Amino acid sequence: MQVLDRRKAMAILPLWRLAFRPFFLAGGVLALLAVPLWLAAFTGRLAAWQPAGGWLAWHRHELLFGFGLAIIAGFLLTAVQTWTGTPGLSGKRLAALAVVWLGARLAWLVDAPWPVLTVLELGFALAVAVLMGLTLWRVRQKRNYPIVLVLLLLAAADALSLYGLVQHNEGLQRQSVLTGLWLVAAMMGLIGGRVIPFFTQRGLGRVEGVAPWPWLDRLLLAGSALVALLYAFGLALAASAWVGLLFVALAVGHGIRLVRWHDRDLWRVPLLWSLHLAYAWLAVACLGMALWHFGVPVNPSLAVHGLTIGAMAGLILAMIARVSLGHTGRPLEPPAGMTLAFILLNLACVSRVLLVLVFPLAGLWLAALCWTLAFGLYAWRYGPMLLQTRVDGHPG
Repeated sequence: MQVLDRRKAMAILPLWRLAFRPFFLAGGVLALLAVPLWLAAFTGRLAAWQPAGGWLAWHRHELLFGFGLAIIAGFLLTAVQTWTGTPGLSGKRLAALAVVWLGARLAWLVDAPWPVLTVLELGFALAVAVLMGLTLWRVRQKRNYPIVLVLLLLAAADALSLYGLVQHNEGLQRQSVLTGLWLVAAMMGLIGGRVIPFFTQRGLGRVEGVAPWPWLDRLLLAGSALVALLYAFGLALAASAWVGLLFVALAVGHGIRLVRWHDRDLWRVPLLWSLHLAYAWLAVACLGMALWHFGVPVNPSLAVHGLTIGAMAGLILAMIARVSLGHTGRPLEPPAGMTLAFILLNLACVSRVLLVLVFPLAGLWLAALCWTLAFGLYAWRYGPMLLQTRVDGHPG
C-alpha cells in the first residue's frame, strides 16, 4: 500500500518526516542529561537554581512525563501509520508538536508561571492522545483503542502532578508519578506483548511465532491499569495484602509470558535479549512491590527503580535501537557500542536496586554513570541516522 505522496514526503526535512525521529532523539538526549543534572542538584551544586517543584519533583516527573512520554509518542505516532495505512504525523505539524514538548521541558526547568506550564505540559500529552485517537477512529481500528485510553489516563496523571505542584503538595506529585509509572507498565505489557514475540520470531528466523493468549493479555493490561488507579486514589500508598496479591498476579503473568517467549538462541542477538531482560525487570518490579505490600522490610523505592531503569528505560533503549534501524532503512544490526549500552543499562539497574543495599553512594554513582553512558552511546550512534534521510532512498 502506498501510504505517502513520495514527492511531498521527500521534500520534508529528514528530522520531521516521521515522529520517531525527533522524539527518539529528544527523549534520548533528555535521558542523557537528566540524571547528571539530578546528581548535581542532589550533591548541592545547583542549590541556587530550583526548577518547578524542586529538583526531586523535577527528577521524578521529567524521566516519566518528559523522557518516557516522548518515546511513547515517537513510537506510537510512527507505528500508527503501519497499523492503519494512513500517513503518519510529519512536517510542520510534527515540528509544532515537538516544540510544545520542548517548551514544556524548559518551562519545568525555569519554573515558569503555572498557567504557561500547564498549557504546554497537558497540551503535549493530550495532543498525542487525540492524534492517536482520531487516526484509529477514522479506520475504526478498535483493537488499538485501549492505547488511547492509557494515553488519556497518562494525561490525567500528569494533570494530577500539576495540581500537586500548584498546591505545593509533594505527596500528590509523588502519587501522580506512581500512577503514571504503572500506566506506562500497562503500555509496556500491551505493546511488549505484541512486539517481543514477533521480533523474536523474525530475528531468529522461526517459521511460527508464539501464539498469544488473549485472556492473559487482557488480565495483565487490566491489572496494571488497576494498580495505577489504586495509586491515583491513594489506596496503594500504604501496605496492603490485597494489593500485594494483585502484584503477585502481575509478576506471575509476566513471568509466564517470558517463559513462553523464551528461545535459547535469543541470547546471541543483542536486539532480542535486551528486550527480554527489560521485560524480566517488569516482573521483578511487580514481585518487589508485592513483598513490600506483604510487610517484608524492603524499600519500595527499589522496586520502583527496577521498574523505571530496568523495565521502562531498558525496553525503551531496546525498542528505539531496533525501530530506528528499521525505519531508516538499515539492516537490523546494532552499530558498534550498542551491545555495551544494553549491558550498561542493566548494570545501572542492578546497581540502583541491589548494590545500593551494600554500598549506597557507590551504587548510586555507578548507576548514574552506567545510565549516562548507555544513553550517550545511543545519541552518538543513532543521532546521525535520525537526522539524515533513509539509506534506501525511501521516504520516512
